[in-house]
Amino acid sequence: MLAVADRSDWKRWIPHVPFWGVHVAAVIGAIAVGWSWAAFAWLLGTYLVRMFAITAGYHRYFAHRTFKTSRVFQFVLALLAMSSAQQGVLWWAAHHRNHHKYSDEPQDTHSPRQRGFWYSHFGWVLDRQHHVTHIDRIKDFAKYPELRWLDRHDLFIAFAWGALLFFIGGWTALFWGHFVSLVAAWHITFCINSLAHVWGSRRYGTEDDSRNNPVLAVLTLGEGWHNNHHHYQRSARQGFFWWEIDVTYYVLKVLEKLHIVSDVEGVPQHIRDDEQKPARMRLENAAIVALVAPSRSADPR
Repeated sequence: MLAVADRSDWKRWIPHVPFWGVHVAAVIGAIAVGWSWAAFAWLLGTYLVRMFAITAGYHRYFAHRTFKTSRVFQFVLALLAMSSAQQGVLWWAAHHRNHHKYSDEPQDTHSPRQRGFWYSHFGWVLDRQHHVTHIDRIKDFAKYPELRWLDRHDLFIAFAWGALLFFIGGWTALFWGHFVSLVAAWHITFCINSLAHVWGSRRYGTEDDSRNNPVLAVLTLGEGWHNNHHHYQRSARQGFFWWEIDVTYYVLKVLEKLHIVSDVEGVPQHIRDDEQKPARMRLENAAIVALVAPSRSADPR
């Protein structure tokens, strides 16, 4: 009986081998190739392209529709984002919409409040019950056959990107521009699901645990202003104030000037200024309301 249980346990871990294999390849390959300015250029260049495609494409366009673009450029965004090997475009956007619908509630698949930090960081990605693409949550984009094709062939796209980088730049491009860049993009993106619901400040009184974190904002090109985003999801701008760096938004505004995208949603003044009042003022207001408002028992309804 013990042997059967052991074999079953090994089978459960087999689907996780590619995920951990990429980490091993990144470490061993980077050591074998060595550090150089070429390695740095490949790492930084591919990371920035991937992160922009994730933040502008997967997140702000496919999940939230905060700007408009052509069918051709939406395909380009999806293709670039899928170089990050975070599963398919429809899968990603559908799961993210569910996250906002049930943020930090039991139905939220990656809530630190509900299932702990490490499960919210990457454990949910390895959990086979979350591997399904919920088309009912993403019907607006599932109508495009090219996006459905990309979503079905996510592993092929990731392998193709690695092959392309190797063809262009050899082993340095493969290990630093693909594997190391991939692992960095994975975990920094995952930090928005985990760390951005644990560490940072809260400007707005959302019902979830979302937080603004300037360190994550720099690393993710603007996604770290997570409390801002949960306060007002319709905006393509997540850094609500001039000092809140949001590189993805700046690039989208340039693309809007070039007529590649359009209707890039900003933040209305009344939304931005709806800040939490200091705790003392909230307590004083609550006390005033309690004094002047009728009790529930006196309500004729």
